[in-house]
Amino acid sequence: MIRAVDSDRLFIGDAISARDLRQLYDLELTAVVDLAANELPAQLGRDLVYCRFPLHDDGSNSEHLIRSALDCITSLIHNAHRTLVACSAGMSRSPVLAAAAISLLSREPLDAVLTRIVADSPHDVSPALFSSVASIHATLMDAPA
Repeated sequence: MIRAVDSDRLFIGDAISARDLRQLYDLELTAVVDLAANELPAQLGRDLVYCRFPLHDDGSNSEHLIRSALDCITSLIHNAHRTLVACSAGMSRSPVLAAAAISLLSREPLDAVLTRIVADSPHDVSPALFSSVASIHATLMDAPA
């Protein structure tokens, strides 16, 4: 299932939805950021931007991989792409990375954005993943614009 988390620019979902071309086109999405390490890469239409950052929930991700995923999502949103961020179940990696990107752009606290994103929806945020992302996010928030 795909749901909007930031007006009409950012959506989160699961791996099945990220591979459903009809749904992607119906929502007029222009980019998919795939965070599912345990899924095969999606085969999407060539008119869709597709970026894959295979992340794990266990906190074993490299700083480089997390930062690259955040840079990608932030850039797509900033450049007005209707972007889907997806992971296997859409309940941990996608909400955490989407929240971090929104926070970087809006300068709102990461915790507040994540709380807003997961409110009234199924979620199972990995504390290890959140800690890793929050550490990198803090560094990026402190960096000069």
